[in-house]
Amino acid sequence: MDRREFLTAAGAVVAGTTLGLPSEAKAEEATVLRIGTLAPNGSSWMRVFNAWNNTLSQKTGGKLKLHFFAGGAAGDERDAVRKMRAGQLDGAAVTTVGLGQIVRSSLVLQAPGVCHTYKRIDAVRTQLGAEFEKQFDGAGFKLIGWGDAGQGRVFSNRAVETPADMKQTRMWTWRDDPTWQSVLEASGVNGVALGLPEVYPALRTNRIDAFPGTSIAAVAFQWYTKAAFVTQEPRGIVVGATVISKAKVDALPADLKAALLETGKQAHTALQAAIRKDDERAYQAIVAKGVKPVSLAGKEAAWDTVLKQARQSLIGKLYPAEMLAKVEKVAASAG
Repeated sequence: MDRREFLTAAGAVVAGTTLGLPSEAKAEEATVLRIGTLAPNGSSWMRVFNAWNNTLSQKTGGKLKLHFFAGGAAGDERDAVRKMRAGQLDGAAVTTVGLGQIVRSSLVLQAPGVCHTYKRIDAVRTQLGAEFEKQFDGAGFKLIGWGDAGQGRVFSNRAVETPADMKQTRMWTWRDDPTWQSVLEASGVNGVALGLPEVYPALRTNRIDAFPGTSIAAVAFQWYTKAAFVTQEPRGIVVGATVISKAKVDALPADLKAALLETGKQAHTALQAAIRKDDERAYQAIVAKGVKPVSLAGKEAAWDTVLKQARQSLIGKLYPAEMLAKVEKVAASAG
């Protein structure tokens, strides 16, 4: 089932519910998995997640459902991981900030300057996916599927062409994101550490005047309205995934577990396609709104030097040298 078929099938379930068709299972028989996400209602993520829930409910006769706490209702990603461990949440859709709280070495996927194209990240996860799944299993979580957040760019109120230009900005750094922090340190930049909900207020008060992010996130959270420039060429992919407590998944009856994993795989295949398309549309919309694109052409060497220094500084802190070398090899072979 491709993305269009998945969303169409899910829509049919919604239509059936609207028409008042009888439920195949009593409400009290349903198992509901609680999943936190920072993705706001109405976003690409939530459209696919809602379709996933509808499809899963139909496939299980209403016996298994998903309840998403959208827009950070369950807290920041650190909060979501803490609540999963405490049993207050069953799962979460997170970026590498949250993934790194569970399996630190998974941040190798976000190693600066390595998986900076979709072709590269796809190759790495195809060839090394089983290794990552095993690591999450060992940490007590089932990796349901990958759901990236788009291509990483730098938004700012003064043109940023080289890493050195960031020294003239008040750059945001997510306090739980060691990979971006390593880039700032390699660039000699002192970032302003904030949680994600603090970003927009900080932009409004000029506490920060620059931030890293994807176009789709910049639109979803309205951050782009406080930026004058955006880098034209992306320098990375913001990796994300949905994880659910392994104990919760394994406790499900075999048929419900199979349905969850099958529909989860379909949903995340659809999600990747949707996010990639919508992120590019968001970038074009941001530029159309007057945010000026800044070309990094001719400045690649300066970025490559800083990014290499940054990722090597994380060896032994986030991931072992051999894992980084393996990812670099696969990514380079992908072109």
